[in-house]
Amino acid sequence: MYRTGESMKKQLRGYDPGALKAWLSEQGEKPFRAGQIFSWVQKGISSFDEMSNISKGLRQTLAEAFILDNVKIIKRLDSQDKTRKYLLSMHDGEIIEAVLMRYKHGNSICVSTQVGCRMGCSFCASTLGGMTRNLEAAEILGQIMVIQNDIGERISNIVLMGSGEPLDNYDEVMQFLRLVNHADGLNISMRHITLSTCGLVDQIKRLADEKLQLTLAISLHAVSDEKRNSLMPVNKKYNLDSLLEACRYYTKQTGRRITFEYALIQGENDHASEAKALAKRLRGLLCHVNLIPINPVEERGYKASSNASISSFQKVLKDAGIETTIRRELGSDINAACGQLRAQHIESVSEDA
Repeated sequence: MYRTGESMKKQLRGYDPGALKAWLSEQGEKPFRAGQIFSWVQKGISSFDEMSNISKGLRQTLAEAFILDNVKIIKRLDSQDKTRKYLLSMHDGEIIEAVLMRYKHGNSICVSTQVGCRMGCSFCASTLGGMTRNLEAAEILGQIMVIQNDIGERISNIVLMGSGEPLDNYDEVMQFLRLVNHADGLNISMRHITLSTCGLVDQIKRLADEKLQLTLAISLHAVSDEKRNSLMPVNKKYNLDSLLEACRYYTKQTGRRITFEYALIQGENDHASEAKALAKRLRGLLCHVNLIPINPVEERGYKASSNASISSFQKVLKDAGIETTIRRELGSDINAACGQLRAQHIESVSEDA
């Protein structure tokens, strides 16, 4: 919620039809209006006046109680490969990022779930300034709405892999998933949604029990606790053994294959011996590995592995029977790695001040 004068306004995009019916009942309004309002919101409208089949009085009541237009584009970068990176402003002035990726099978969007991130991964720009706050479900959904309106096309696939750790904002992310999957809303299938986590074991098990048919992606990036501790501080709380045990629980509960993301960093985690160790750790687990040539982040000093090293790493895994792909590099000419554009914007604002 945001303070406007002396009142508190909630974000209308975060309300599903059931919650809208309850609110309308409190106002003495007919419950069927909930479906009409929800339908308008899901079309991505930015003004209550656009609700043409809603009375002027109810529109005024809605405007007094809710925020509707909660996400705005403040900068857009277009890559030569048609990737688009957006710098977005929230209603309270906080800044986040989202990335549009165009494929033959449709438009995918990578959304943020937090303003910043507190996980502290040493290769990621999102953590440079720490975490400011969680995003509400309405704000995660708002990223999709504003970008759909910008391109005039439907978003068909979602990746929760932008700034922030989705499972560190569990309740709002689950509400977002319910909203975006709703048959009367954007109706994006869970099978077209990927949620990426750095490995919050307790929350992975909680997610497993939801039995959603989304794709879970685990940011792994190392095969020993010593190495992963240095790259990803979360490993000091949830080590590799406990993480992989949670992954096995997830596949058992959902029947869904897990994706392991492995960012290859020159001289850090790209040796053939590490590929062999990774294959050993993943043996028998329903999974595939996605190798990622790391996007260099100036503040971090890491360099991407060579193409030869990446190919050799992939071969070791494939020879061991682990399905392995190499992620196609997108948006490298527009700093499309998580957090880079936001960090540059914050630095620029600070210098101007």
